[in-house]
Amino acid sequence: MTHTGVSAKGGRRRTTAAVAGGMLAVTVLAAGCTPETAGGAGRVAPPAATGPADDPKPGGGTSGPADSQPASPADSPAASPPTASASPEPSPARTTEAPAEPETLMATGSQGTRVRELQARLRQIGHFDRSPTGFYGSVTVAAVRSFQGKRELPRTGGTDTVTWQRLLGMTRSPTAAELTPPTARPAAVPDERCTTGRVLCISKNSRTLSWMIDGRVLSSMDVRFGSQYTPTREGVFSVSWKSRHHVSTLYDTPMPYAMFFSGGQAVHYSPDFAARGYSGASHGCVNVRDEKKIASLFAQVKTGDKVVVYW
Repeated sequence: MTHTGVSAKGGRRRTTAAVAGGMLAVTVLAAGCTPETAGGAGRVAPPAATGPADDPKPGGGTSGPADSQPASPADSPAASPPTASASPEPSPARTTEAPAEPETLMATGSQGTRVRELQARLRQIGHFDRSPTGFYGSVTVAAVRSFQGKRELPRTGGTDTVTWQRLLGMTRSPTAAELTPPTARPAAVPDERCTTGRVLCISKNSRTLSWMIDGRVLSSMDVRFGSQYTPTREGVFSVSWKSRHHVSTLYDTPMPYAMFFSGGQAVHYSPDFAARGYSGASHGCVNVRDEKKIASLFAQVKTGDKVVVYW
């Protein structure tokens, strides 16, 4: 809009100023800098963008208000479409970490009170068919595999943290009697030949030895015997002599707490039996697993006491 003054000369100056002011207003509006009015009324929408405001024109210089119309895709393939909001940032890539392997707590060769507790707990739910020994051998491996298989755990035979926690949740704390019974298997009913006098009553069937005086059992312990090639003789014998630190002259192996009853066959402690259990055999002797028990027995037995070996 122009304004005409009194003086034509002055009017032309005012008209020029008005036109220039109008162009400045158009420029301000094109740049999107007009503030919105109170209450949000009168908001001026920015024109559709065709790119940054300082994109070079084909002929040089910079774009002005007259160049704000969007170019056709054919004329400007690089033109960006108008956007209502900023593009969301891409989500960071998810990383999946492999779960940590369970820690092995007990395995073949382990021994001690924790192994004894493992065996007692397995026995409570029918996976271990004998009394705890405190040694992790082939029988314990088979029992743990049976437990793991029934619970759909890896059948390793070793007791890891997952297997142990599952077992703890299914069983109660074993009593002292469950942890340390006198024998791995129940002692056999004594042979009638064991019911009188001082007797080492030895059952091959139950693999136990009971120290008896006049029909009363004073102590019992686990034993193993010779193999089919070197069998332990059966019958009624007597202790012929004792040797606390005996070493076999035939096999050059230690036979501590030896109590001989039939030639070279004797009742004695066996470190191999303590370590390997029933996976091994003697050369005909009666091996005892528990060193403390046979040490006590050795102190009580006298030369001439009866020995009964039966099936």
